[in-house]
Amino acid sequence: MANAKKIEKIVVLGTGGTIAGKAREAQDHVGYVAGELSVRDVLASVEGVSDILGPVALVCEEVAQLDSKDMDASIWHTLALRVRYWAGQSDVGAVLITHGTDTLEESAWFLAQTCAVGCPVILVSAMRPASALSPDGPQNLRDALVVALDAGSQGVLAVSAGAVHAARHVHKAHPYRVDAFSSGQAGVLGWVEAGKVRWQQPAGAYTSTHQDLPTPDQWPWVEVLTSHATAKATSVDALVAAGVQGLVVAATGNGTVHAQWEQALVRARAKGVVVWISTRCEQGQVVRPQSEACAWGVFTDLPALKARISLMLELMK
Repeated sequence: MANAKKIEKIVVLGTGGTIAGKAREAQDHVGYVAGELSVRDVLASVEGVSDILGPVALVCEEVAQLDSKDMDASIWHTLALRVRYWAGQSDVGAVLITHGTDTLEESAWFLAQTCAVGCPVILVSAMRPASALSPDGPQNLRDALVVALDAGSQGVLAVSAGAVHAARHVHKAHPYRVDAFSSGQAGVLGWVEAGKVRWQQPAGAYTSTHQDLPTPDQWPWVEVLTSHATAKATSVDALVAAGVQGLVVAATGNGTVHAQWEQALVRARAKGVVVWISTRCEQGQVVRPQSEACAWGVFTDLPALKARISLMLELMK
C-alpha cells in the first residue's frame, strides 16, 4: 500500500558519504574526505526546503559519519533499528538516509530485507562533495524530499540525479559521473520533474521476512567469489578452512564456474558451507532447467552483492 499516513515529520538519518564530504579546493571533485559534515549541516545547504515541506517538520539524527566503502555490520544493525523506530511513529511519513554511493546498493537491499515499515525509506547520496563548486547533493536532497511526500512512494528507494530507483535493482554503474546509478533492464521507477514525481512503474511494497536481527558479532560470515579464467581451487579451500559459512559465486555466463572450482565447491557444501550461484553478467539472471541439479550450489536471481546479504540473513535464521 502506498504511503497514506498523515505526514507531520520526515526524519533524516545521516551516515556520512560524499554528500557530507569536503575537499581543500572547490574544483576538486575526487580528492576529498567523505563524512566531514553533520547531517544538519548538509540539510542547511538545501534551498527552498520550507517551500517543499510546508508544515511538515524535519528531524535529524546522526547514525554515523564514514566513507560508505567502510560500511560494517554494526552500523547496518543500528541503522535498521533506527529506521524501524522512526517509521513506527504515527506522525513520521518517511525516513531519509544520507549515504555514500559506494555501498548504497547494499545498504538499500539490507534495509529492504530487514525493515518492513509503514512508510518509504529513501537513500540519498552525491557524487560531488559538499564543498564543490556545483555540488549535486542539495538537488538530490530536494528531490528525495519530493519523493518522500508523494503518495506513490513505498518500500526502500534510492534517489539520485533526478531518478527514483528500487532497492532491488539499483546499483552504482559509474565511478565518478554525477548520474552514476542504474537500475539495469528493470528501469527506474520514475523521475522528479518540476517538483513532482512522474512514476514510470509503481514502487514495490516491502517483502521483508528478516525482522529478528541478532547483534553483529553473531552475524554469519558470507563472502563473494568471482569465477574467472585461471581460477584456482585454493581460493575456495582457503575460505572454507578459515571458517566461512556462506559463499556467493558470481559465475561466468549462465551460472557456470571454472572447472578448478567445481569440486572445491562440492567439498565446501559437504563441510556445511551454503553456496549460492549468481552471475557476473551486468544484465539478466541465471536461467537453468528446473530438472537440473547442481552439485556445487543453489542458483539465485539476485546479483552477487545483494545475494550475499540475502544469504547472510537466511543463515541468521
